[in-house]
This record gives sequence, structure tokens and C-alpha cells, in this order.
Amino acid sequence: MYIDMTYIILVLPAVILSLWASWNVKRTFEKYSKVMNSRGLTGAQAARRVLDANGLRDVPVERVSGELSDHYDPEARVVRLSDSVYGSCSTAAVGVACHEVGHAIQNAEGYLPIQIRQAIIPATNIGAKLSVPLLIAGLLLAGFSPKLIYLAYAGVALYALCAIFQIITLPVEFDASRRALRSVEGMGLLEGEEYQGAKKVLNAAALTYVAALATTLAQLLRFIMLVNNRKR
Repeated sequence: MYIDMTYIILVLPAVILSLWASWNVKRTFEKYSKVMNSRGLTGAQAARRVLDANGLRDVPVERVSGELSDHYDPEARVVRLSDSVYGSCSTAAVGVACHEVGHAIQNAEGYLPIQIRQAIIPATNIGAKLSVPLLIAGLLLAGFSPKLIYLAYAGVALYALCAIFQIITLPVEFDASRRALRSVEGMGLLEGEEYQGAKKVLNAAALTYVAALATTLAQLLRFIMLVNNRKR
């Protein structure tokens, strides 16, 4: 039986970290979803206040179905909040809502990393769909013609686009959380332990992006090693 040691050594630890990060963000969100803020602000109300304070009165706040499906849509210029955030008065809801507003502010200010991320989304989508099929085809067909190994290299290059996208995502997400916490504290939306609870939720969410990047980089290194070994 074949055992892929490159996967066990390189990728598996990152996958375990990613699974733990996902579990941790859900656990942290659930914990602080039970802690209500003293001002009685819902996530939607907090988002509206921060948007208005930053001159974004024309950016609506909408409810969207799903769990932790909160996001900012740059094309429609809409902040969309999930059911557990939109109408909730929890500290977690306020933190998540203001984080998504942070993306709206980034977009309005022309924050460079978010512009780059949006620009490479089409290429990244192509890379995500074609990278692995090209990699597998190249590895299999190289036995018939050595030159076909370059199909695998093309797959690696396309997969690298996914890593680049996630690298750019890190400053985008960290900056959105920084803006959110600054607004929450500066506007007095949350205070003391409430603020700390929101901060813990956003920090847990940030770790999921770090774990995702670690997994992608580990997989990329594995792919490079597999192709190089096949070429020999």
C-alpha cells in the first residue's frame, strides 16, 4: 500500500490546524453570542452607526441566510449579515458586523490590498478549477512523453495563484478587524469585557485565514516536490 509521506509531513499538520481553527471560531462565536451588550445594539444597528460615521450612508445593511455567512459585497456595495448577527444584541454580533463594515470602508477608501484581491479573483477561480486536473494529467502523461510534465508545472503555477490570493487576504482581514475594533471602542459601542469578547471573536476568525494559508502553502510545496520527483 502506497503512503504519501509528503502529505503526512507537510499537509496533514496544516489541515489539523485548519480544522481546529474552524472549530475554535465557532466555539468562540457561540460563547460570546450568549453575552449581550449593555447598550442593546443589534449587529445591524452597530453596522449602520459605523457606516454612517464614515460617510457611507448609501451602503445598506441586509439580512442573509446561513451560519457565519456575513460578508461585504463590493460589487453591490452592500453589507450582508447572517441571522445570528443581524438581529442579535450579542457582543459577538457587534464585532462581526463591524468587521464587515471594515471591508466597506476599505473599499470606499481604495485600500490597495482589497483592490488587488478583487482584481485577481477571476484568475484565482481559474487556478482553483484547473490546477489539480493539470497537475494529475502532467504526472500521469509524463511517462509517455517527458515534455508533458510541463502540464504538471502549469498546474503548480495555477495553484500558486490560490496561495497568492490567500496571502493578500491576510492584510485585508486583519485591517478590517483593526478598523472594526477601533470603531467599536472609539464610538463606545462596546466597553470593557464586552469589547474584549468581540476582540476574541475577531481574533479567532483571523486564525482561520492563517490556517487556510498554511494549508495552501504546504500543499503547494508538496505539489512542487511531487512534480520535481516525477521529472527525475
